[in-house]
Amino acid sequence: MVRTGFRFFLDAQPDITVVAEAEDGEQAVELARRLRPDVCLLDIRMPKLDGLEATRLLAGPRVADPLRVVVVTTFDLDEYVYGALRGGACGFLLKDAGATLLAEAVRAAAAGDVLVSPSVTVRLLKHLTEAHPGQQPADAARPSAAEPLTERELDVVRLVAQGRTNAEIAAGLHVSLSTVKTHLNSVQLKLGARNRVEIAAWAWQNGHGTA
Repeated sequence: MVRTGFRFFLDAQPDITVVAEAEDGEQAVELARRLRPDVCLLDIRMPKLDGLEATRLLAGPRVADPLRVVVVTTFDLDEYVYGALRGGACGFLLKDAGATLLAEAVRAAAAGDVLVSPSVTVRLLKHLTEAHPGQQPADAARPSAAEPLTERELDVVRLVAQGRTNAEIAAGLHVSLSTVKTHLNSVQLKLGARNRVEIAAWAWQNGHGTA
């Protein structure tokens, strides 16, 4: 019923097409690898293969050409989000977040951005540093001494950690959208991060989670 509801709503959007639907995690991975969709929506709990393992297989650190995965779940549990983040997910959404936010999460992921349920964003990333001290999510490392983040890059990182979109960051810092994207690309290279979620997690791990 949930899959049918998601498909009906997403297919009704003028800019979104659902290309496949899977009954279990193994089928989801097989279809995603074969069809290469712009975005994969994975539930945490699926038959045969759970969403955390499916995320790792499709978007994990060892995947040569990772897909964009958004985890959609009923379970607002920190260990699930931490596991999905380590597995390469680029977004998190609770099923009760609403249909509009679901479509926005798909659009954000397709554009290389990220959208996380507002009730999850800061609380879980902050808890990440308390529950897992000393661990670097998704192997995101501290920037080397030879390539420290600039003050402006840190400004961008702090806003990413607060769950802001590129457009919101640009408005807040009074810079262009392209400038924000340039800073983010530089930050990703310096941190070895693959997406915004890893940047946000690094920020909280290293004391940059607040403005």
